Amino acid sequence: MIIALEIGLLYAIMALGVYLTYRVLDFPDLTVDGSFTTGAATCAILLVNGVPIWAAMIAGAVSGMLAGAVTGLLHVWGNINPLLAGILTQIALYSINLRIMGNKANVPLLRTDTLFSWFRGERLLGTWMSVLAFAVVVLVVGLVVYWFLGTSFGVSLRATGDNEMMARSQGINTGVTKVVGLMISNGMVALCGALVAQYQGFSDISMGIGLIVAGLASVIVGQAIFGMTAVWQAVLAAALGSVIYRGVIQIALNNGFNPNDMKLISAVLVVLALVLPQWGPLKNLRRTRRRRQAAEAGVA
Repeated sequence: MIIALEIGLLYAIMALGVYLTYRVLDFPDLTVDGSFTTGAATCAILLVNGVPIWAAMIAGAVSGMLAGAVTGLLHVWGNINPLLAGILTQIALYSINLRIMGNKANVPLLRTDTLFSWFRGERLLGTWMSVLAFAVVVLVVGLVVYWFLGTSFGVSLRATGDNEMMARSQGINTGVTKVVGLMISNGMVALCGALVAQYQGFSDISMGIGLIVAGLASVIVGQAIFGMTAVWQAVLAAALGSVIYRGVIQIALNNGFNPNDMKLISAVLVVLALVLPQWGPLKNLRRTRRRRQAAEAGVA
């Protein structure tokens, strides 16, 4: 379960990126499956060629931001449906990722210094020390996201997702907010890919397949359990949702499920997270909790 916690915390950065597009910007972005691998491939190939770790990770994040910019421009300038724009970029990224990795499907990092080399050398991976270190990183990223959403541009981003026509009437350039929002989101996803590639010791062309389901599962599960009535609560829910999602996957594996069924389990988990909140008793419970919170706010 410690390994599941480590992986869940690593993927929490991806979940926060998905949260920005799926919940804040209200943009169903399927670029994620490709930009995750792009970040991993860019970081891996640079590390193999001797580039410093920090520079390789920045390059990986920037590559994801460029992918997000392409999707945004296809939608804003090309007037292409958001889903189709993401799919087109995702398909193109498959070939681009192969080119980045030198037309190889896999780039090993086992003999290359990575961000986790010290942890492995000290035998700290798979211990509570590494979980604590990962949690601190996720906390910092979550605080940055929370701060960003409170800035003037972050408010513009939220306004665009809530009501695009109203945002335009207030003088907000919704095209810019969409493109920049997609760039930030996919930059975070690509950064997560760079971290995961270093953690597992290789970059693979298929490592991003179906990742959008994992991201949505993390956000939706977190929302169903923790709620999203405030920005800080939504950010926390997305991060913790990733940990819970990975924990459920690990429990399924430990109980004899076939690893080939993980995508099916992910889909079922998303369906349950979407359907269960609409169940009568749960709806009443959430309604009562909201009334209690409103009453407490009124007293305060």
